[in-house]
Amino acid sequence: NCDDALVSPLPSTALTSSSELFGTHSPSFAKLNRRDGAGGWSPLDSNEQQWLQVDLGDRVEIVAVATQGRYGSSDWVTSYTLMFSDTGRNWKQYRQDDTIWVFTGNSNADSVVHHKFLHSMKARFLRFIPLKWNVGGRIGLRVEVFGCSYKSDIADFDGRSSLLYRFNQKLMSTFKDVVSLKFKSMQGDGVLFHGEGQRGDYITLELQKGKLSLHISLGDSNLHFSNSHTSVTLGSLLDDQHWHSVLIERFNKQVNFTVDKHTQHFRTKGDSDHLDIDYELSFGGIPVPGKPGTFQRKNFHGCIENLYYNGVNIIDLAKR
Repeated sequence: NCDDALVSPLPSTALTSSSELFGTHSPSFAKLNRRDGAGGWSPLDSNEQQWLQVDLGDRVEIVAVATQGRYGSSDWVTSYTLMFSDTGRNWKQYRQDDTIWVFTGNSNADSVVHHKFLHSMKARFLRFIPLKWNVGGRIGLRVEVFGCSYKSDIADFDGRSSLLYRFNQKLMSTFKDVVSLKFKSMQGDGVLFHGEGQRGDYITLELQKGKLSLHISLGDSNLHFSNSHTSVTLGSLLDDQHWHSVLIERFNKQVNFTVDKHTQHFRTKGDSDHLDIDYELSFGGIPVPGKPGTFQRKNFHGCIENLYYNGVNIIDLAKR
């Protein structure tokens, strides 16, 4: 039931724009089905540099949008794109199938055109970017956004801390591992998680120059490091302060590594089919044993959300 109208209860100050034609055409009049002012928003100039922005007050899940033209006028938008942001500064365009999605707008001033997203988005700020409008009029817009509040478990890392998940027993030996999380960062380098064992087994996920690298070894009885090490890199420019999703699925030597919607399938090297990790996994950095506050390699600086290891909610566990 994530289909609440999110714009209508907002204060008028939550709607802003690139410009306005007159005070009566301000973004504060751009709520769906409203008729006050001049009946909607119109910018000073009708061109593709204009935008109407909604501050939803908090990060929410957005599942659909709806538009109208300016009430009783010849001003309406026939196509538009959407941009979203958590901060109101760094913007990302809404895409479907890796393509910037163009929404069909209105054919008159007052009919409502509703679009349900193929994939919901999580954001606090949303921008409507008019691309085309009625040839006999101007840009004119009233909008609504549909969705619901979004609750998530988030851990903030400042580049000097880490989160430890300790096992019930000293050695954790697994044939299957599943790690899922979302992260955002403005730093191009940093360890997101790491675990290692005495036989040379280890697994490390880290940002390196804005790309995400997964390093894994299932051990080597001869301790020849080069013979057991496997590294795979995915993505680029992931230090853009936007959320990116990660899923790592390992069964024996077969690994599926997914970043956003891109998956790399590969087989690991090593002598065995199981991963032997001693005592703990660390998230956000690799602490040096016996030296509190000291870390190997660069720590992660950013946020991690909805972090799960083999079905365990790590962040929720840490909060208890």
